[in-house]
Amino acid sequence: MTTSTATTTATAPAARTAADDYATLRTAVGAYRVTAPLVRLTGDDRLTFLDGFLAKSADYVEPDTVREALALNADGSPFAILLHFELGDESWLLPRTTVTDTELDAYLGQFETPGVTVEIRPEGWGATAFEGPLAWSVAAGFIDFDISGLTLHALTESAGVPGATAHLARVGTTGEYGYLLLSDAPGAAHEAVLAAVAGRGGAEVGAEGLARVQAEAGMGLYAAGFGALTAGAADVAWMIDWSRTGEFHGSDGLTPPTAADPRLTALAAPAGSRFAPGTPVTAGGRPVGTVLYQAPAANPDEELVLAVLDAPFWAPGLDLAADGEPDGPHPLRTATLPRVVARSLTSKIA
Repeated sequence: MTTSTATTTATAPAARTAADDYATLRTAVGAYRVTAPLVRLTGDDRLTFLDGFLAKSADYVEPDTVREALALNADGSPFAILLHFELGDESWLLPRTTVTDTELDAYLGQFETPGVTVEIRPEGWGATAFEGPLAWSVAAGFIDFDISGLTLHALTESAGVPGATAHLARVGTTGEYGYLLLSDAPGAAHEAVLAAVAGRGGAEVGAEGLARVQAEAGMGLYAAGFGALTAGAADVAWMIDWSRTGEFHGSDGLTPPTAADPRLTALAAPAGSRFAPGTPVTAGGRPVGTVLYQAPAANPDEELVLAVLDAPFWAPGLDLAADGEPDGPHPLRTATLPRVVARSLTSKIA
């Protein structure tokens, strides 16, 4: 009699792709570490400090809230989009657009205010975010009241990270339900979020899938940055309080946008088309703009491109073109944002 021994080799799980992460964010809930530099501000005059460079006044900011605000360079061009948290006797800032610690330190250092202490990446603190149509059900485990009571832009103390100080904000980047957990035990907070996310059929997601959903939600600047755009061309003039011109850094360099100005515009292209930043966009062979950024190819239906287009070519529904890969001109069609209807719009918080 002959016997044989079978050897079973475990197969490692397949690596997640950007398309996997995209689907997770669109259908369930995805979590990710926030790597941008947190800034903590303390001191009685911290709101005066913020008013020196944020393009909207802090006069009516309520405690335990978070808002998105624009900071300008001296010439009036955008420096960064920042989240501003009001948390007890502290204010916190978190960049939404790409900015290094060095750039942030140099920028904030221009506005030194006696009695205000600025800490970039305060020791021990960090943040984790989670977004998607099921994100609310994960957030519910981090607070001790009905999750429907945590309204958009609200901030509350969280008991979901044992032995740590943590705060949960309802704020997102994708058009789906979104939350951010700020904690002085960021590793433990991240692991707690991942465990809760996995329990809802979600997963940790990478930068590419996230960037694609953000772009489709109209948040493409988060990954693209501003380049040399003006506030008008970047379509962020709505973030400026024009009644305060002359009262904050860079406001003297602002010019109100007009309908004749170039504007950042979303364009859809056939799946598989690739366009390099700086590529001219044409209408009937005539240059009418320039490609700024192409979102990662995580949505199999189409490619999504951001370009700065001359008036009136930023109007939706226009057929344009640009040279791309594979070689040759590729069709582009101006599109409205958000590009995809978020499932969270029809998925209620239970």
